[in-house]
Amino acid sequence: MRFASHRDIARALERALRRARIPVAFSAGFSPHPKISYTGAAPTGVASEAEYFELALTEASEPEQVRVRLDAAMPEGLDVVEVVTATAGGLADRLEASEWRVELPGVAPDDARAAVAAFLAADTVEVERLTKKGRRRFDTRGAVLRLDVDGSGAAERDETYVILQLVVRHTTPAVRPDDVVNGLRQVAGLAPPSSPLMTRLAQGPLDGASGEVTDPFAADGASARDSGRERVDSGTGASQCAPAGAAQDPPTSSAPTRSTSHG
Repeated sequence: MRFASHRDIARALERALRRARIPVAFSAGFSPHPKISYTGAAPTGVASEAEYFELALTEASEPEQVRVRLDAAMPEGLDVVEVVTATAGGLADRLEASEWRVELPGVAPDDARAAVAAFLAADTVEVERLTKKGRRRFDTRGAVLRLDVDGSGAAERDETYVILQLVVRHTTPAVRPDDVVNGLRQVAGLAPPSSPLMTRLAQGPLDGASGEVTDPFAADGASARDSGRERVDSGTGASQCAPAGAAQDPPTSSAPTRSTSHG
């Protein structure tokens, strides 16, 4: 799945929506399109366990039912793991940073630690990347919030092998894990003999105290629980949280959905 492009995944999702008979809303005009908004899509060549999109529906729907039906209709390797009803504010504003796992076969742990130390000690580490507007040079150091070396992979695989764990703030232009690997080459000459295997583990808000990437839906879950308690306290007879998108809600709702692409 890491070699599926964003457009490949978008097409698979649109087919799954039709198969699952999800009441998705469409744009107006001569050529209507399903109202799906993607945020922070992973680049081609990496796997991901934390991709998100926002989906507009024409009628109120129970989020868990949408998840079950849509997940069953998706191809193998694409898993819909959570659906919630959208609340105020844009989904993109919640995705402040990503956590990545980068596997470097053929790289010794000591060499990786020396390169990481040099990278973190630098004020700026500029790299070049080919973009739609041509080659662009930009700094990678400022976006990296954490960069650690895990040498346990060498013992597990009985070979020279290292794993990098990094947290990267979402910036413009976006700093990708392969940019960081290129930065390690710039400052310390670290050159993996084969292509790194990169996997996004999470993306979401940044915890100010710990610097960890947190769940972008955590606030929605707390809001739903609070709403359920309010209904119980008000004497409506509800014994559980009222399902998001109940009959009294407006006919159109949107559901941020997280999908997983396993490498």
